[in-house]
Amino acid sequence: MRRREFITVLGGAACAWPLAARAQQGERMRRIGVLVALPEDDANMKARLAALRQGLERRGWSDGRNIRIDYRHAPAGNHVQALAKELVALQPDVLVAHTVTPAAALQRETHEIPIVFVSIGDPIGSGFINSLSRPGGNFTGLTTFEPSIAGKWFSMLKEVMPQIRSATFMGNPKAGTYEYYLRAAEAPASALGIKLLPGPVESAGEIASLIETVAGAPHCGLVVPPDIFTATYGDLLVALAAQHRVPAVYAFGYLVSAGGLMSYGTDRVDEMRQAASYIDRILRGDKPANLPVQTPTKFETFINLKAAKSLGITVPAGLLLAADEVIE
Repeated sequence: MRRREFITVLGGAACAWPLAARAQQGERMRRIGVLVALPEDDANMKARLAALRQGLERRGWSDGRNIRIDYRHAPAGNHVQALAKELVALQPDVLVAHTVTPAAALQRETHEIPIVFVSIGDPIGSGFINSLSRPGGNFTGLTTFEPSIAGKWFSMLKEVMPQIRSATFMGNPKAGTYEYYLRAAEAPASALGIKLLPGPVESAGEIASLIETVAGAPHCGLVVPPDIFTATYGDLLVALAAQHRVPAVYAFGYLVSAGGLMSYGTDRVDEMRQAASYIDRILRGDKPANLPVQTPTKFETFINLKAAKSLGITVPAGLLLAADEVIE
């Protein structure tokens, strides 16, 4: 090869290399911050985060290739504000907030970075959005509750316990959604002739005391709506309800798998998978203010026949046929 040709080839290769590198890199690495309210070793949270990654991969986003995901765990709200500050300092392209407390912590740190929320029952009342159809700020995402869910909880109790007179509605008022759930429960409980009894609790000791009270009341059941407090103390709730022979309906299916009687609620793994669609649209240029918040569309019913037998309860065939999972 002649010297001039060699220089031309070498120069062409030198020019082509950055182009090839840019082509290989494609678009810049994007960053996603995720703040959740359950421990890192929580099996259910692991499944939800895996679903989030799966949802992103289906849309062309792969952790380590064209996105980087930074996780922070704040079980029961521990160090949540410091963790929110850490994530915001990384200047991610989008943030994901799991439950009210992490969302509120992120809101205090930024009004510019888009935030996708999940597992929040009342995003309007919590002050994150203006309306479901037009969020209006830097928040959007998926709600976990709509009023018909409360009606289903009471109808399930009525089916397995026809003689029911009252139901205690357990939850932590400080969780941010208890009063909202309680108001939504009033009409369906009344329609079924069930007296609704508020059951505010803020500690493990108060949970134990309340369940003992429920056990001592004739023909009384227990309703456990979804919030991070009841999720954190889920195993204790299930154990105490079994110990005191209290018929209870939960919002989380995994509590039925752990020994609870029955549940009805949204599919939390699917919810996180759907959150990936919001992240994808934001990464591609959409503004959260213009992305309508999604209300629940997929629900699941769990029944534990072993728990029913220990309580002396016969589960009607219709309820069993409607269940997504029956544990024997």
